[in-house]
Amino acid sequence: MTTLRLALDWTPNVNHIGFFIAKELGFYNEKGIDLEILNPINDHYAMTPGKKLELGVADFAIAPFETVISLNNKANQVQAIAIYVILQKDLSCIATLKSSNISSPKLLDGKSYASYKARYEDCIVKEMIKNDGGEANLNIIYPEKLGIWSTLLTGKADSTWIFDNWEGIEASSKGIELNKFELADFNIPYGYSPIVLTTKENMAKNKTLYSTFVKATQKGFLYAKIHLAESVAILKRYATEYDVNNIDLEKSILFSIPYFGDEFNCGIMEKERVTNFLNWLVSKGLEDKVILNQKLFTNELFE
Repeated sequence: MTTLRLALDWTPNVNHIGFFIAKELGFYNEKGIDLEILNPINDHYAMTPGKKLELGVADFAIAPFETVISLNNKANQVQAIAIYVILQKDLSCIATLKSSNISSPKLLDGKSYASYKARYEDCIVKEMIKNDGGEANLNIIYPEKLGIWSTLLTGKADSTWIFDNWEGIEASSKGIELNKFELADFNIPYGYSPIVLTTKENMAKNKTLYSTFVKATQKGFLYAKIHLAESVAILKRYATEYDVNNIDLEKSILFSIPYFGDEFNCGIMEKERVTNFLNWLVSKGLEDKVILNQKLFTNELFE
């Protein structure tokens, strides 16, 4: 058995279901892989998934596509590459409580936003406000990452970025009404999130092994699409006690499975979507045009 380590981007949730299924049902083991899942709750997010990849703590990391761009373009460059996408559609959005009467992004002017301090995040939210006719006069706060969602629920922040298939399901489960603003509705061609990334060096050295990992992962996500009850039971083993008690896991999985893709595109990224996002970043002055010529993703491990 070969041990491979996967750093999660967040506490275990529906976006990770395919990895949990593949681990629990032996899809990795039968291919000689012992997958170790690194949960950020263990260090209270002291180290990002991208940093764990950079330092060799993890073989794979789950993160937004932005992390791949960041690693390739920071001073101490890391030749990172995206190898698998979890969701074929962006299921994230900017959320406010319906009771706040912030019914469109422009009404966030003068309001607070709880930020994860992710690359481009604050700029993206401000661009959304501008595209809605606002001035982007936003009060940005930076709470502890694992507590950001609660800042919205408790009124300590007026808005934050959520995954509709997780926090959105929690709000629905609790009868909390949200206003949700999707980036695409405000002319922002957001890229893929979350994706699995690794380093080009490790991929080249372990191409057959990594291809096996990717295909076993794909099998896990496709399994979730047709085995709902078993998938709920598996997710329940990994999710935090809080999430199990506050989120309808079945609804979360049902919401998500149409976006895992099918046997033809599950895990696979489209060049056009990546290029559109990169061009947008360059047009807004957030990155140099050098990113347009970098190899930041590949689907070759599916071949």
